[in-house]
Amino acid sequence: MEMEIKLFIAGCIFLVIAIIMQMVKKKFIKTEKANKVFADVYSWVDTLWTALIIASVIMYFLIQAFKIPTGSMEKTLLIGDHLFAAKCVYGFRVPFTDGKRILPIKKVKKGDVVIFRCPPPALSPIERAEGVKKDYIKRCVALEGDKVEIKDKVLYVNDVAMQEDYVNYEDTETYKNFNLYKSMDEYQKAWERGEFATLPVAFVRDNFGPVIVPKGHYMVLGDNRDASFDARFWGPLPDKYLKGQALVNYWPLKRIKYIK
Repeated sequence: MEMEIKLFIAGCIFLVIAIIMQMVKKKFIKTEKANKVFADVYSWVDTLWTALIIASVIMYFLIQAFKIPTGSMEKTLLIGDHLFAAKCVYGFRVPFTDGKRILPIKKVKKGDVVIFRCPPPALSPIERAEGVKKDYIKRCVALEGDKVEIKDKVLYVNDVAMQEDYVNYEDTETYKNFNLYKSMDEYQKAWERGEFATLPVAFVRDNFGPVIVPKGHYMVLGDNRDASFDARFWGPLPDKYLKGQALVNYWPLKRIKYIK
């Protein structure tokens, strides 16, 4: 269950407690001392339910705090960095829908660092069975309809080599091109199904594609290209999983910066 939903439920629980306390006060709180104790406790409960519900609304629609758990975005973002992501920039999420958003401020563009819910193929079988939900952060490098290919670590979009100053290569070795499929159509379908997630890293990391990003999807990669489990492996990112754009790294203080 996502944090904002947990906060909203907790706020509702404290709201119910506050209502019950008011009912109890009218019937059982008679003395001045009891009234003072009640007033102190009620003040905390009233503050809690208000704060929790407001925080849940802000987190659901506007801003999400995010902590970097892995090194897949180094050196743009390091393990332990704390950042804020704007959740409304690509549209406000509609509650109780499968990722539907309305009133977008902007469209996703190449180069955006995005936060999204982890697609099922990126989860382990145990995580899928347990219904685990977690967030990933990667960089969008291609949009729907774009042709994507990686040749000896170099990213090509629509047959043009990308100049990626932000990319970090930790491994000096370049894996050769391995193609297990009889045709590019089979390759494309296998990638869209997320089948590459079960292949050895060497089969996908340094030589990949070409593939076409399907309609309503994005190609997202980690900046630490040699150490990122990303869309090369688990397939194109569906738009419905997109949660927002990473904006500001606010902690540690020495690394405060606008994310680009």
